Order: sequence, then C-alpha cells, then structure tokens
Amino acid sequence: MKNKIIERKALKVQQRGNSFIYLLSLSGDELLSLAGISRVSRNDGGRLIGYQREGVKKHVKEISEYLQDPAMILAHPLILSFSSNVKFVSSRGQKTSDGLAVAGLLRIPVPSREKDKPAWIVDGQQRALAIEMCEDKRFAVPVCAFIADNVELQRDQFMRINNSKPLPRGLVTELLPEVDSPLPPKLAIRKVPSALCDLLNSEKDSPFRGLIRRPSTPKDEAEKAVVTDTVIVKMIEDSLTNPSGCLFPYRNIATGEYDQTAIWAILHTYWTAVKETFPDAWGKPPHHSRLMHGIGLRSMGKLMDRIMGSVDLREKGAPKFVKKELEMIADLCRWTDGEWDSLGGLAWNELQNVHKHHSMVSNFLIRSYMERRGQS
Repeated sequence: MKNKIIERKALKVQQRGNSFIYLLSLSGDELLSLAGISRVSRNDGGRLIGYQREGVKKHVKEISEYLQDPAMILAHPLILSFSSNVKFVSSRGQKTSDGLAVAGLLRIPVPSREKDKPAWIVDGQQRALAIEMCEDKRFAVPVCAFIADNVELQRDQFMRINNSKPLPRGLVTELLPEVDSPLPPKLAIRKVPSALCDLLNSEKDSPFRGLIRRPSTPKDEAEKAVVTDTVIVKMIEDSLTNPSGCLFPYRNIATGEYDQTAIWAILHTYWTAVKETFPDAWGKPPHHSRLMHGIGLRSMGKLMDRIMGSVDLREKGAPKFVKKELEMIADLCRWTDGEWDSLGGLAWNELQNVHKHHSMVSNFLIRSYMERRGQS
C-alpha cells in the first residue's frame, strides 16, 4: 500500500550553488499534520537537541483570536525545514521558469506516526500553535521551506532568522556552541563562553555542576539550578574581551581561536577555590546568598582576573595558593547575612545586579585584596 502524498504547487528558487528554497502554501490542518516543533532540551548524554523555546501563551492566544477574524491576513510565511523525503517535481513546458524560480509540485509524504513528520518549524511556532487553537483550520498558510535532514542546519537558520528578534538571551546563548557556520560578531564572541558554561554545568568535578539554569534544564532539576547561565557567560566573556582579564591572553584576536583547555583550567581552579572558601554561601538560591546572584558572581569574576593573572597552574600547589589568596578577603564578604561596612552599611540582600553595585563590590574586593596582599 502506497503512503499518502500531499502535492502542492510550489516555486523552487535557487540562491547560490546548491542552495534552494521552496515557496508554497498549506492549509492550517495540513501544516499541523506535517510539521513538528523541535523543543530545546538535552538527551541522556547531556547533548543539546532542538532549538525552540516554549510557546508564550498570551501571545499565542492573541494570534489565534486574530486568525479567526474573517478579515485576517496572514502574510508572513512560516519557515519549515523539510526532510529529504520531500521531493520537488518541475512542471512541464517552456514557461515554467523565469530565470529565478521554477514552477512545479512539491510532493510531501503524510506521516502515519507523529515522530515521522517530514517537516520541522524553524520560524513561526507561535503562529502554528495559534492555528492549532482555531476551530476552522482550512485557510491557506504561506510557507517558505528548505530541505535539511540535519538539525545543525535547522538550528543555524533558526539563529540567523531570530538574530534581530527579541529571543530570550539564554536560549540564543545556549544554542551558540552547536552552530558551526560563521556567526555575526556579536554572537561569535559569546560562543566559547557558552561552551564553557556547558562544561561548568556538566563536568563531574565542576563546582557549578547542576547549578546553572539553561533553557534546556528539565523542570524537575530547575529548583537546584540556582545560577542563571547568562551571568556565567557574561563573567567569562568580560574576562576574555578585557585586556586586563586573566582569560584575555588565551584568545587570539586575529584568528578568533581560543585555548579552551587553559581557560577551563583557570575557571575550574578558581571557582573550586571560591566554593571551598565560602561553603555556607555556595549553591543556595540568590535570595539566600548573594554569592550566587549576578552581583556576586560577576564581582568575584573581576577578582578572578586579579588573582589568576599571576598563577602558574602547572605548579602542584596552585589550587591551595588560590584558596589562600581568596581567604585574604573572606572575612570582609557578606554574602548571606550582615552588612557591608565599607559599602555604606548596605545589607547583604540589598545588593543588586546593577552597574553601580557591581562597580562598588568589585572595586572593594580588589582593593582589599591588594592591600592585604601587600601586608602579608
């Protein structure tokens, strides 16, 4: 018995080389039966799979209400990635091409099982969810599609399409390490920090293991994940891009390459020492410990630049030395209770992740460290 096929008139547009896109329309119910949404998550091995965030309920409801209006116009096409099981057949005749596009039929197999859907929604998941809420789904939905069996290409297109849209920073950040093609400069600089954030969250001996919350974090693990990934990425990025950062020497500005092994060794050594120096403040939610808050992590990151810049990690006693350096300022910190006497008596929980407080705490920690180091 032959599998059912949906045939839709389409235009095949060649862009560069063997790069093709297909322009067509599907009814709303056809779209939902053929295309799935690749949710961002991680498999049992910790590898990132998917790329889409959860739907925004209020936004979806608003779109659905509009789509059920008789005067609605859905002009913006959804972008789909078809599997290679979808075939294009050119129309016969002399006038099927105008030099830019070729007219024909796109033959799309109808799946018998949910997991066999031949398409993924790369852009337009909110609209697709809204269509699903409509009572009448038989209206035409404009579609722009390309063919790709691998999720890497789908993820790459998702990133580029949404680069100028207000996607959650955390979602974009987590996807970056999985994109192999050249990225815009503002995204490229965050790729290595995001990969290091993954290592800090997943390596067995990492002080941050399981503590970093990313868009793919399962709901049953979210309570333990008390640190926001964007704070960790920003802390690493600051050190890599600032000439005074301890990670800056391990970045080749000319080639864009990084010594990731050396950077990992610095991060692992320093933050393990922080964990051991402040055991009562480590791993607690930010409302119980400002060390795990953006203000604490970024301020301690600035202190990392000062301490780790002169540490030779090849020496056997380097980890103990780093902990000893941190102990010089440990008694001055008020991460979980008390007041910061040298910061105008600010209570520990009055510190916020704002520029003013960040500068105050960072400068105080570095100044105190340098003064005490000079006395020891």
